[in-house]
Amino acid sequence: MPVNALYTDLSDYYDLMCADIDYRAQSDAVQRLQQLFGNGGLRHLDLACGTGPHVRHFLDAGFQSGGLDINQPMLDKAAIRCPEAQFAVQDMCTFSSDEPFDLITCFLYSLHYSATRARLADCIASVHRALQPGGLFCFNAVDRTRIDNRLFASHTVQSDAGHFTFSSGWHYSGEGERQALRLRIEKTEGDKTLTWHDEHPMVAVSFAELEALLEPHFEVHVLEHDYQRILPLGDEAGNALFVCVKR
Repeated sequence: MPVNALYTDLSDYYDLMCADIDYRAQSDAVQRLQQLFGNGGLRHLDLACGTGPHVRHFLDAGFQSGGLDINQPMLDKAAIRCPEAQFAVQDMCTFSSDEPFDLITCFLYSLHYSATRARLADCIASVHRALQPGGLFCFNAVDRTRIDNRLFASHTVQSDAGHFTFSSGWHYSGEGERQALRLRIEKTEGDKTLTWHDEHPMVAVSFAELEALLEPHFEVHVLEHDYQRILPLGDEAGNALFVCVKR
């Protein structure tokens, strides 16, 4: 299967694939961070927004929220979920906006879809240009030096379309700027089971390397990957929440 074809071909099942994600908790946490670290403004943009579940929560909280993604089928569903929002087909590494934002988010480790460190640097620069003074950039990331290739997360969902099992895990060879997100989906309907495998190329960075890319543009706070509490990152953590204030 071609790279990223799974998200295009199975866009109808994307929300099922993410059914174990607490979008409200993630959105609420970033709204608190905006109050604590940001400029308090309400203009919000979600990068790699998918079908718009985070955007929905920001809208409901009073934000002027919208999103961008490279996948039109995802945005078609986002527009149904959030008819009052503005969505655009744009690459998050080269996007532009006519009006600046107070808050830009990138959830679900999607910043790694930049694929190379050069494009990641372009993404960071694009975000910086699109933010108001004192604006906030929030995203989560994984440290390439802490990836355990043996670990996979799985969950099952029953829907009218069948019984699904979704599995995903990071894979890093130990060198270079590429890691992979490996995905497996099984769909069982009656006595027939279909299986999809996919591998998405992602940029591999350590937290130190990521901070070095961010610091010319932002005041950077690296927090525990915990949407319930605000804690500084522990020494052994492999996942983190980055809170970046525009300089």
